[in-house]
Parts: sequence; C-alpha cells; structure tokens
Amino acid sequence: MTWKIVADSGCDLKVLQDLAEDVNFVRVPLTLQVGNQLFIDDEGLDVEHMLDVLKETKAAATSACPSPDAYMKAFEGADNIVVVTITGGLSGSQNSAQIAKEMYLEDHPNTNIHVIDSLSAGGEMDLLVQKIQELTEAGLSFDDVVSQIKDYQEKTKLIFVLAKVDNLVKNGRLNKVLGKVIGLLNIRMVGKASAEGKLELLHKAKGQKKSVSTSYQEMVKAGYQGGRVLIAHCHNAAICQQLEEAIKKDYPTADVQIVPTSGLCSFYAEEGGILMGYEIQ
Repeated sequence: MTWKIVADSGCDLKVLQDLAEDVNFVRVPLTLQVGNQLFIDDEGLDVEHMLDVLKETKAAATSACPSPDAYMKAFEGADNIVVVTITGGLSGSQNSAQIAKEMYLEDHPNTNIHVIDSLSAGGEMDLLVQKIQELTEAGLSFDDVVSQIKDYQEKTKLIFVLAKVDNLVKNGRLNKVLGKVIGLLNIRMVGKASAEGKLELLHKAKGQKKSVSTSYQEMVKAGYQGGRVLIAHCHNAAICQQLEEAIKKDYPTADVQIVPTSGLCSFYAEEGGILMGYEIQ
C-alpha cells in the first residue's frame, strides 16, 4: 500500500527527511497577490523578494487557496492519502481539499483519503505533518493512522510572535494607530491559535526579550512539559535561539527544531515573526 502526505504551503517543510519507499510528500501551493505581482508559494519562490515587494507596496495584499484540481493532482498514485491544510478560519484551502476528496473518490472509490483542518499554521502544522510521516512508516493501517493523528492534534498548540504588522494593517485586520504604535515602541504581539482556528492576541510585549519570556510562560501555562517544539521564523534566528535556551534550561533533552517560514507564513508573520508549534502532555 502506498501513502501520500499532502499539505498546503501553510506547512513550512518543503521536504520530509528519510521518507520510506512507499511514502511520498506533496506540498500544494497557495498564491500570494502583492500589488500587481503574483507569487506562487512553491519551491521556486524567492521569499526575500516577495517580502521586499510586500514592504514597498501600499495596496492590500491577498492570498488565494489552491483549487480542488490542484489537490486532485496531488492525490494521484497513492492508496492512502492524509491531507493537512492551514486553518479553515484563514483560508479556503480546507474547503478546496474537501471538495477534491469527494471528486477524487468518485473515480477512485478504493482510495482512502482523510483531510485534516490543522486549525493552525506554521510550526504546529509542521508537527502534524512530521507525526503523519512517523505513523505511516510504522506499518499502521489507514484507520489507525487517522485515529492516532486525531489524538495527536489534541496535544499540539501554536504560539506566534509578530514584530511587524504592516500587512495586517494594509488588509484592515488591525487598526492603523495600533500598527504605528507597535512599530514605534518596539512592541511584539504574542498570541495563539484558538480552538476555532483563529489567531488570538494574548499580549503586547515590549521588546524581543520580553516576548520570549511571555511566549515560554504561555507554553507552560498550556501544558508544555518538554515535548517537541518546531519554530518557523521569518528572518529571526535570534529569537529562535533565545526560545530554545529558555526551553532547554528547564527541559535539556527537548527536541527543538528551527525552520524558515514558507512564503505564506512569511506573508502573515512578516519580518521577524515566528509561528511556533509545540507538544503538550
């Protein structure tokens, strides 16, 4: 039996290391419209150039989800398919994947497909994808993989830290005055993915050092006890190192992974931002 792990580009991982012979990983890209330029969030995207254009463009920038057809093409050639999408609260990608599932099963009724709404993005979505890889390579049945990934999702969380909010202001998602205050006063916005898959603001921390301690306190408050952590960052290796040090001070053997954000996550997190996924007990 062959497996496919399919994720949209809310996942920062472009490849999965050491994949088993019968398991494939496919990323289905979202597209980003910045001014009159269109960026496809695939392996060829120059994220730095996209961010430069985003800074220079005063008009609102938008993202567009993959089509059902794009998902169906990603499904081809596998017996068992597990799909992970960015939260349906931010994107129509989840809906496209569900439509693609129904359409694909009409012509391939013997294929098994499960679609997961991550209710999140970035680091937490990355953890889900990595866990699916572990489960598919453990020789489990499709039903057991689905059951165990559902249980695992109950034990993952997301913390985000935003150093810039220009794009949120341009899109009308944040008050212009608050946006200027954040820029002028070195404020970091610390928040989480809510149970409904919305990005929920928790704190306005003054400076990066305070945002690190605030983020770690929120992790512990949510039930973190040394589980796996994956930090997706947009040009901010320093905060990743500071968070890793804070975590390993209490949990020296904790598995902390650091990866650059995808185009989509860079689009949302902006320069200096992070989307950190972590496991709880």
